[in-house]
Amino acid sequence: MTPPQETALNSPATPAWVRRPTNLARAVTAELVERIVRGVHPSGTSLPPEPILCDTFGVSRTVVREAVKILQEKGLVQVRQGAGTMVTPPSHWDMLDELVLAATIAVDDSLAILDDLVVTRRVLESDMANVAARLADAETVDRLRAMVDRMDELVDDHVTYHDHDRAFHDTIMQASGNRIARGVVRALESQVINTARYMGRTERALCVASNQGHRRIYERIAAHDSNGAAEAMFTHITEAWLVRRSGSGKPVRLQR
Repeated sequence: MTPPQETALNSPATPAWVRRPTNLARAVTAELVERIVRGVHPSGTSLPPEPILCDTFGVSRTVVREAVKILQEKGLVQVRQGAGTMVTPPSHWDMLDELVLAATIAVDDSLAILDDLVVTRRVLESDMANVAARLADAETVDRLRAMVDRMDELVDDHVTYHDHDRAFHDTIMQASGNRIARGVVRALESQVINTARYMGRTERALCVASNQGHRRIYERIAAHDSNGAAEAMFTHITEAWLVRRSGSGKPVRLQR
């Protein structure tokens, strides 16, 4: 018979759902992702047994099994015959997954995950700017110039400015023709564009400085200077992030 203390340790708290979710498996999955990332169920340990999870979430075995299958697809657990469902190390997790990335960012006070995200975005966008400078036609160049000019007029409205900022970067990514790299950047950014940790400071002077970086990128693309466009994009993304995160007081570990 399992001691009461051990049962308590293995039993996650009942989720505070306001109302019962429509898709129970997804709701249970989301809750378990958060608990694994927070360390409620540490790497190398087993998830609570199926009956306990059923009681905790008030769901059937079928729902729990579906949730565990989804967790396995995300790389968070490994089902071992006779050993239960083991939580895997963070190195196995799918960091491009929406739930995993969001939960990891939420618990990372060091901002290391966001630093890694920016480094990844910088590598991909610098390469796409290089290709865009070679491939961009007159229509794309005109569109980029119009965007930069418009953003100069929007520096007092940081919300609208950032909408145009993202459109500027997306136009360059589209011009590169690299759908995979564009998809990765868009997937990463979609998880963080509404978070204060990523957006950071938004005052007028920062929008002005940001658009100077955009103009340098546009000018290099208009001149079909591939290396110059890549360098301008690299510098812009680096400097913009360092300024946005400067109020956090956390050490920076961006790599060249």
